[in-house]
Parts: sequence; C-alpha cells; structure tokens
Amino acid sequence: MLLDAAESQLVLVDYQIKLMPAIFESSLVLANAVRLGQAARLMDLPVWGTAQNPSKLGDNVPEVNELCVRVLSKMHFSGVEEGLGEWLRPPAKPVGGNARSLPKHLQKPATNPDERNSVVIAGCEAHVCLLQTALDLLEDEFDVWVVTDACSSRTERNRDAAFDRLAGAGAELVTTEMVLFEWLRTAEHPEFKNVQALIK
Repeated sequence: MLLDAAESQLVLVDYQIKLMPAIFESSLVLANAVRLGQAARLMDLPVWGTAQNPSKLGDNVPEVNELCVRVLSKMHFSGVEEGLGEWLRPPAKPVGGNARSLPKHLQKPATNPDERNSVVIAGCEAHVCLLQTALDLLEDEFDVWVVTDACSSRTERNRDAAFDRLAGAGAELVTTEMVLFEWLRTAEHPEFKNVQALIK
C-alpha cells in the first residue's frame, strides 16, 4: 500500500529548542522533518505540531514552528490525550433533515469528505512522545506512517526500540524520501521539481 497525498496529513512531534541539542543525530533528524513539512505545504497537506511542556523545553525550533497550521502544547506524552485526534479527524457535520426524514437509526452515518486517515508522523523522543502518540493514533484507527530518519531519541538504543515496537503494533516504517515520492507518485506532478529540490 502506497501513501496517498490526498488522504495524508503530517504531525511533527516535539522538535523543541531545549530538547534538540540532546537528540542523537539531531541535525539530520531536524533537516528531514523540515523537508517533510515543506513538501507537505507545497502539496497542500495539513501540518500539525506538538510541543511537550514548552515552559520547560521551549517552543519548537522556528523552522518547524513556521510550517505548522497549529501547535498543540501538551503535558501528556501522547498528543492524542490532549486533543490531537480531534484536529486530525474533526467530527462529521450532522445530517440535516426535517420532520419527514428517516428515523436516526435508519440514516446512513455522516462521513466527512475531507477526512485524511493517513497520519505521517515524525518527532522526538521516539521512545516517549512519538511512540505514545503513534500508538494512540493506531488505537483510534488511523493509518500511521512513522518517518524513521526524521525521528530520534537521546540514545540510538531507545530510538531503535521504539521502531521495533511501532512496527509490531502495525505502524508503517518509512523514510523521508519514501514519503515524498509516494506523495508525488509521478515525475509529472506539478510540484515534482520543487520537492526534488528539497532532497538535493
């Protein structure tokens, strides 16, 4: 199964000013997160951010912050615990009707035509906030795609343990370039050259 840009949204987890200096391979991880965000914006995909306890860890680094539609400040390690799921899947609008409408139990459930069920997620720390957010999204029946080269922890061992657990739970493990080229699908995509320039 390939990622479909029309069904995707991007979540960037906790790329925070005071946290990033302690993160393993932080410059590479941050560069890939920014590439993902820039490509998502070029292709009109929503980009959401989270920030863990920003009074202690600071805001997200500016190059991530400026890519996000909104940033969720949180104290729970999982962003889903503090409302991220509602941002990713807003409630469907109720079906209008009148006195002659079918009884509620016979009506088809409302669907949201703008629903994007594939969540591409990356962030820090992989074994804490990224892991708990991704597991909760899986539990809420999102398709979760974890961008491994845009995720990390303070140690390589913790990062890798997170990837093992996420794969076992049903998340797809992907890389930045896999995501970008699956969103594009073809060299004829109108944003192909712009996205290609982000990679070079």
